[in-house]
Amino acid sequence: MDDSLEELLGVSHRGALEFFFTGLRDAAEGTVDRQELLYNASVLAHYAQVSTASDTDFPAPANLTFVFDHFVCGAPLAGDGPVMEVAGAQCLLLAGFFEDQMRRRHNIEWYATLGAGFFRRAAAQEPAQRKAHVLDAVGRRFEPWRQTHARLGRELRDRPYLLPRREEP
Repeated sequence: MDDSLEELLGVSHRGALEFFFTGLRDAAEGTVDRQELLYNASVLAHYAQVSTASDTDFPAPANLTFVFDHFVCGAPLAGDGPVMEVAGAQCLLLAGFFEDQMRRRHNIEWYATLGAGFFRRAAAQEPAQRKAHVLDAVGRRFEPWRQTHARLGRELRDRPYLLPRREEP
C-alpha cells in the first residue's frame, strides 16, 4: 500500500494485524496457541486490505461460490500447496468471519470441512517445518477457529463505533 493511501485509511498492515490479533484473542474461548492466533489474525488483516478486484494477488473472495469455482472446480490447482493455503484462508474468512452473511446461501459446515482439508493439504506440501506445523494445526482446529472468527465478526458488527469520536476544535 503506498504511503498516501495508508495515511488516508489511517491503518498500516501492522495496525490491522494488531487489531485482529487482539480481537481474535478476546473472542477465543480459552487459551489458544500464539502462532495459530498470529496466523489467523494475519489472514483477516490481509483480506481487510485486499480488494475483491485485485489483479496482483488472489483477490478477496466475494462469497463461497468463488471459492468453489476456483479451488474445487479448478482441480488443476489442487496439487499446489500455496494455492491450497489461500483456499483454506478464504474458507476461514467467509465461513468464519462472514458466517452470518454466507449461511443464507451456503452450507457452512461443508465449507468448514473443505477449508480444513485445504489447510492440511497445504501443510503436507509446505517445506518450512514451522509453517507446515501451523498450517496443519489450523487445519485440525479449523472449526474452533472458524467459530472464533464468527464471534469476532458479530462483535465488530454490533459495535456502533470502532474509533473514538474526535472532538471538534
